[in-house]
Amino acid sequence: MTSPLPARSLLRTATAPEHERVDAAFGGFDLADRDGYRAFLRAQALPLITVEAAIDTFDPIAVLPDWPERRRAGLIVQDLTDLEATPPAPEPFALTDSAAALGAIYVLEGSRLGGALLARNVPMDLPARFIRCPAAPKRWRGLIEVLDQTLVTQPQRDAAISAARAVFDLFWRSARQHGRMPVVE
Repeated sequence: MTSPLPARSLLRTATAPEHERVDAAFGGFDLADRDGYRAFLRAQALPLITVEAAIDTFDPIAVLPDWPERRRAGLIVQDLTDLEATPPAPEPFALTDSAAALGAIYVLEGSRLGGALLARNVPMDLPARFIRCPAAPKRWRGLIEVLDQTLVTQPQRDAAISAARAVFDLFWRSARQHGRMPVVE
């Protein structure tokens, strides 16, 4: 009998279509243009603020001790304020348990990695605390280890996958709402 996939591989594979859809949606923003960048930040802000607030309802530090250092909602709020845009309030978003919270964190941390690639398109005169927040490979590896060690039962894995898909969907819907280009469903 073969051993099951590590949780990280399972999450990546199970959420690949949602991830691709979000990448395509956010690819339509012009980050070199002040208005396009502001729209991008607005589209990122609602899901980020909402999901971080939902994660905080659990005891994320018990599962991921460096959770407070991973939070980026404050950074995006500062950037939006500098761009004279009102940051959104969090929406209701339910996470069922700590396994679901880990699935949500997986998506947020993955977006940090993606942001590092996008940051080079943002002019230096625009506020970029959020998008230039460093993606620490050590922190990513730490999350992967926690996922693989914690998400060991099928119900835990299912909860993480379901939450990750819901977070991707929240990002996708926000990109559609704030984007200027139609997004293919």
